[in-house]
Amino acid sequence: MTRLSHERYCAEIVTQTESLVARIAGADLTTTVPSCPEWNVGQLLRHLGGVQRWAETIVRTRATEPVPEGGRELDDYTEEDPAVVGPWLAESAERLAETLRAAGPGTPVWTPVPGYGTTEFFVRRFTHEAAIHRADAFLALGVDYELDREVAIDGIDEWLELGSLPLHFDVHPWMRELLGPGRTLHFHATDTPPESNAEWVVDLTGEVITWRRAHEKAAVAVRGPVTGLLLAIYKRRPITEGGFEVFGDTELLDFWLDRVDFG
Repeated sequence: MTRLSHERYCAEIVTQTESLVARIAGADLTTTVPSCPEWNVGQLLRHLGGVQRWAETIVRTRATEPVPEGGRELDDYTEEDPAVVGPWLAESAERLAETLRAAGPGTPVWTPVPGYGTTEFFVRRFTHEAAIHRADAFLALGVDYELDREVAIDGIDEWLELGSLPLHFDVHPWMRELLGPGRTLHFHATDTPPESNAEWVVDLTGEVITWRRAHEKAAVAVRGPVTGLLLAIYKRRPITEGGFEVFGDTELLDFWLDRVDFG
């Protein structure tokens, strides 16, 4: 299992953001975002740029303790102009990528998730932050969404890694209800080459949630395009709308999707 390179992540932060900016010209940014219903598209853009600037500050200053997070107070951004917010968002991504390049991989910084503590957390997390929020905006605006397969595969890896952390049981105690005998899920990407090994097993049979890349029988199996799998796991698009094949215990799949809570 191979992650993307530091430089590739830096490039993707810009690529994903620029792709989003390119599609908002002339768009109605007051359109509600179904996957983030508390925001409209303009607020979503301000959120993405705000958290990018927050991460840039952490990396640039080599922060060793929490920094107040930007991009959350969005009441003042209900009537955004694409000509204003677009360049601002593009600059946010460029600044973050440049700062991450200058810092390089493995540089110690504070991270919001215990146990990480280097720039590798931010460069990967903000690649997928941009990719998923681009999907949010495109789905809201009725724009077709595509994502490079390598980025989508890594996005599923990262989601399963962070979403399986035991700390979630403290923050979201209802996730403990997922655990039980015989509870396994298998996700299989059908549009990737064999060498990608784009298959995942989520194992709920122990005392914690675990996952692995593997081709194994499971209580429920889902087969479909890798980008569709990513969006379904992130709860951006229902399984019923992704052209998937589902075999086995569909109630377990629905229960897992209901209880998982990351991103």
